[in-house]
Amino acid sequence: MYVDVNVDVFISNYTIIDPEIYQLWVEGYTFVEAVTLLKQKGGIFADVPAELIASDVQDHYRTYALLEKNLHSPPKLSEQPTFQICPQDRSLLIEHYYSLDDTVARELFGKKLNARNRKDLDEVADKTGVRLKSCRRQFDNVKRIFKAVEETQGNLASNIRQQFILPEELAQKYAAVVFIACLRFETTKRKLQYLNFRDFYECAQALMTFWTYTYQHSGADYLDTEMDKEFLLDLREIRYLLDKEKEIKHLVSMRLKPTLLERAFQEVENNFRSYYRAIIMIACNLHRTRELRLLFVELTERLIEPWKQNGWTRDQVQMFMQCMTQCVLDLEVPRDNQDIRCLWDRYMQVINVCLFRMYHS
Repeated sequence: MYVDVNVDVFISNYTIIDPEIYQLWVEGYTFVEAVTLLKQKGGIFADVPAELIASDVQDHYRTYALLEKNLHSPPKLSEQPTFQICPQDRSLLIEHYYSLDDTVARELFGKKLNARNRKDLDEVADKTGVRLKSCRRQFDNVKRIFKAVEETQGNLASNIRQQFILPEELAQKYAAVVFIACLRFETTKRKLQYLNFRDFYECAQALMTFWTYTYQHSGADYLDTEMDKEFLLDLREIRYLLDKEKEIKHLVSMRLKPTLLERAFQEVENNFRSYYRAIIMIACNLHRTRELRLLFVELTERLIEPWKQNGWTRDQVQMFMQCMTQCVLDLEVPRDNQDIRCLWDRYMQVINVCLFRMYHS
């Protein structure tokens, strides 16, 4: 009797991560909901009995729950001995677990990361359409990252990327949230509710780049979350430009007249003083903590709302601001006021970004 036993056997203790099931777990779907969604989707699950799908999903959910503690400190994921996970799957686990919905992140702006606000996340879930469990995951992740990096010297996004092994784009998103939280910028006023996460993200990036100590000190001895106090104090010198209003207005008018319609040009002529002085006085008061925190409110009340009432388009805002910025830089100033140009340029790098992002025509 001859028996031909030709069987290939492959044994592996690597943990299998199913991206689709893991995404459902991350998004906060219950085990039962996940089974229903997979069955409804059809595809490879179309002819599979529901009980087999349920068994598979339950097994995956159990694995992800056991892994979650290690995901709180991503470097531990490669150190723990219980689950053998390939590098590609480790990256997937971390990136998806720390995913941050723009709508949820926007709602977290301005909120203290405490137990009381965590209990109130059902309001965030209702408003954003994101499941409550997912909102809690994102809240906890923001809080965890905030505590880990708020007093760490060096570039904020780099610290987040290194400590939590996140991709660059995701680290930058968390950096913006942490920065707004650390400096306690006012973002919750009713008149700011129209602004979305991307608006604040761009503003935060500009602020970190130009107004913190890392602007002139790229080493690891400074914090991205620490504003350059000397710069903010020096901005009071910009008050000198109030005496140059007529000269600046003349330069701006000459450059804008050929490009604007008569009605738009006349509006700039009539209200130039109000806009010009608002920009300068905001700068002169930024050394006060309260005024800095109210930056977005001040820009809205003193510039954006008047522009909207007068029917400005976003292109007009950009054109006017760029023109005025350059006219001041082209202004002849006495030798003892040469620093004005540098201060103005650094100040306007942020103001121009903020106004352009915040102006939704």
